[in-house]
Amino acid sequence: MRCTYMKFNKMKLTGTHTMLLLLLATATLSCKKTYVITSGDLKVEFNQNLYSRVNSMAEGTAPFNEAYQLSDYLETRNFRTGAFRITEATTRSFDGALGRGEELLLRGEFLGQGFGLAKVISVKSFVDFPDFALFNISYVNIGDEDIRISKWVSHQYNINAQWEEPGMWSFQGSSSDERADWILPLSPGFYQENFMGMNQSDYGGGIPVTDLWRRDGGIAVGHVDLFPREVSLPVDWDKYSEEVTIGIEKTYELPLELTAGDTLKTLPTFISVHRGDYFTTLRQYSAFMQAQGIEFAPSEEEAFESIWCGWGYERKFTAKDITGTLPKVKELGIKWAVIDDGFQIAEGDWRVDTRRFPGGSADMKRMVDAIHANGLKAKLWWAPLAADPGSKVLQDHPNSVLINKAGAPQYITWWDSYYLSPASEETIEYTEETVKMFLEEWGFDGLKMDGQHMNAVPADYNWERPLEYPEKSIEMLPAFYKSVFETARGIKPHAVIENCPCGTCMSFYNMPYTNQTVSSDPTSSWQIRLKGKTYKAIMPHTAYYGDHVELSDQGSDFASSFGIGAVLGTKFTWPADNPAQHESQLLTPEKEVVWKKWFSLYDAKMLSREQYLGNMYDIGYDKPETHVISKGDTLFYAFYDTDWNGSIELRGLANHGQYMAWDYVNEKEVATVKGDDPVIETAFKGHLLIAVYPLLEE
Repeated sequence: MRCTYMKFNKMKLTGTHTMLLLLLATATLSCKKTYVITSGDLKVEFNQNLYSRVNSMAEGTAPFNEAYQLSDYLETRNFRTGAFRITEATTRSFDGALGRGEELLLRGEFLGQGFGLAKVISVKSFVDFPDFALFNISYVNIGDEDIRISKWVSHQYNINAQWEEPGMWSFQGSSSDERADWILPLSPGFYQENFMGMNQSDYGGGIPVTDLWRRDGGIAVGHVDLFPREVSLPVDWDKYSEEVTIGIEKTYELPLELTAGDTLKTLPTFISVHRGDYFTTLRQYSAFMQAQGIEFAPSEEEAFESIWCGWGYERKFTAKDITGTLPKVKELGIKWAVIDDGFQIAEGDWRVDTRRFPGGSADMKRMVDAIHANGLKAKLWWAPLAADPGSKVLQDHPNSVLINKAGAPQYITWWDSYYLSPASEETIEYTEETVKMFLEEWGFDGLKMDGQHMNAVPADYNWERPLEYPEKSIEMLPAFYKSVFETARGIKPHAVIENCPCGTCMSFYNMPYTNQTVSSDPTSSWQIRLKGKTYKAIMPHTAYYGDHVELSDQGSDFASSFGIGAVLGTKFTWPADNPAQHESQLLTPEKEVVWKKWFSLYDAKMLSREQYLGNMYDIGYDKPETHVISKGDTLFYAFYDTDWNGSIELRGLANHGQYMAWDYVNEKEVATVKGDDPVIETAFKGHLLIAVYPLLEE
């Protein structure tokens, strides 16, 4: 027998972008009730047992899950919570700091012999955030016995895959030494934990959002706490299943004692639905976090200028290597020169190594002066929070080191260094003094902060300077970067602060304190493009640097950076290689022709400053892979494929008039198209970059 609705309360709230509906429906079978809250296309339903299901009401989107599921629960030493029988259900309208909306508040009880738990779920939808719902879930010990909790789980849903290959695409914003792609196609047998804490000695953090999408629509979950938290967002596709499991969970290393009468509040979390790929989710997630009070640094015009980095000479560079290359850097029209790793005495002792630079600080100043004399700006590489054993900072401030739970200094494997604690006042003071030395004394115009260790830190158990609680160090990491940013900009108001967390997905919480993101040691051109799309979703006004072109496919794929709207960069050596380096980065006459072309084109177009239209094409399912940038009345399309021959739809054109599609790299016409039939037939290998602009009527 099919359950049908007999009566319902329906409240309507109309806003600029969305209509919110809240329904409380009574079904005919056994007096069971269904509780529903909607926002835009999002529909969240609860049954009488506080099981839930989430779906999209968008036309053409198949169900994500048909059955009600145990989506939110606790695990204890002795049991896992199951059905909570609803005892209260209320609805209300509100108008608060996040705008107007509706709230569904549910309370249920889970009772056993000698124990009892109440679960309280608040679900809010907002006029200004359609297709999005905010969850706050609490568990109250209403029994007589204490309960030892080992884990809480929220939003665990089994999502229906589709028949098409791949059955699902995903965004997974965690970080580990695998330096894996953040955008992944899924297939049966896939699992990734996506732990937001430390995953290896010096890898951790990321963007606490998981997004799964099919061709017909997507669903995302994440947490929206204002501080980084040690939770996991696992993605699991059992090889014998047709469903992908997602969720958010917190595992306690030692069981959490929930005494009688106490309340456990899980993190504030969200569910959202969308069409297309993950771009819309991250754009809205960022907007919501900013509405809660997170403020991103303003855009810096100088951060969009092209870059040459001395890392081509690696750590054994000389002052002559740098100054000898500057004329060629200037000739190519590049605006920044970066002095990279190798100038310092040690990590943590950032004074100039006089064994290689006998003049010390004077030698550094002369290099900076030479950079400025060539009309360039100077940036300095730096690995904050890293300190080698025996370094000056550890001698002067021994208690600034971060001590892990084992009672040992937390090791940074990559640098053979120790972590400094971002929660230590001594660390902050020493870091601010270091920034002043770089910018005030030496005269640099910006900083390249480098290292995967920057992305996250573990809890700090240094009992010589005890914190309020060990996890305070995790919460204080963003404030550390805020101190660096504000100190630097206080000295030089236009200072460029690049955050390069080597191969990791930059922690969302560190992003507000940088004005230049970077693809950060990409392993492929694909990573340059996917990272660009990610950062442009979250920080649309901020400069995105594609890193050294030598790290792209074939070491010369300028098109991937150019088409995504990234700042161009290179680490060439000239007029000769440094014999101590690992591989040649020499700018040969043949390469120089290519380099000149792309840097000249970059200066002419400056697409990195323009609006990236990330929701025009699905980076997973649409072929060829396509990115679009809007500049004035022209749309710049970038297509990528190994070997494409076929039709391409030019989305985003007005449905009237004619347009010219112009290959601006090779300076030739591709096609003229009509706005109401924007399809071109073309063939290319690797990439095709075109500008499409309206033709004037005669």
